[in-house]
Amino acid sequence: MTDFHAHFLPGIDDGSRSVDMSLTMLEMWQRQGIDRLCATPHFYAEHTTPRRFLENRNAACESLRTAMHAKGIEIPILLGAEVRFFDGIGNASELPALCLEGTELLLVEMPFTRWTERMLHEIDEIRRRGLQPVAAHIERYLDLNPRRTIERFLDMDILIQCNAEFFLSRHTARKALRMLADERIHFLGSDAHNITSRTPNLGPALDRIERKLGPRALDRLVRMEELFLQESGQVL
Repeated sequence: MTDFHAHFLPGIDDGSRSVDMSLTMLEMWQRQGIDRLCATPHFYAEHTTPRRFLENRNAACESLRTAMHAKGIEIPILLGAEVRFFDGIGNASELPALCLEGTELLLVEMPFTRWTERMLHEIDEIRRRGLQPVAAHIERYLDLNPRRTIERFLDMDILIQCNAEFFLSRHTARKALRMLADERIHFLGSDAHNITSRTPNLGPALDRIERKLGPRALDRLVRMEELFLQESGQVL
């Protein structure tokens, strides 16, 4: 299973602060049986350029690669980004470089406000360009928008990612399981940032899903990965 959304590259955003922390996070994923990771550091268009972001991401990746080899840690990693929505995102020429490597999947963090018609149009423009938008941690927006807006968003031929915590919290687990059973969720991620407050926790979420919905629910997620990720990912 792939953790589709995580911040473990050292020193690039508000995720892992050091190579040692990154290595500890990788070991936690391995103990949970997670066999592929997507590195999705934050990309904020108002703070940096795609070129500078990619340079910093690749440098962080290289430092982690060296440490992984020294410790004998092997796990395939896809490099990507969590792109925060910005005005004009639908026509931004740099979007392909921010997709998960080897794919046309673009992880987008939607605004934490009520979504406007213009925002929905921008997301649809990404899809019309031949890229595949993936909405990050959909659960964070459910109470911010009217139900009709959420339903329209879910019906826009985009893909949906949710965080493991959605399934682990007693306040939201029932809703998460229902959305997954209704095939409204396509990818899962831990959105892990560290080893204390926002840890790699996808393994426990998968265990709960299997207990509550059975192995077929996990099989469907694996098929989604095979369809969109195929054999992408390199051992760093």
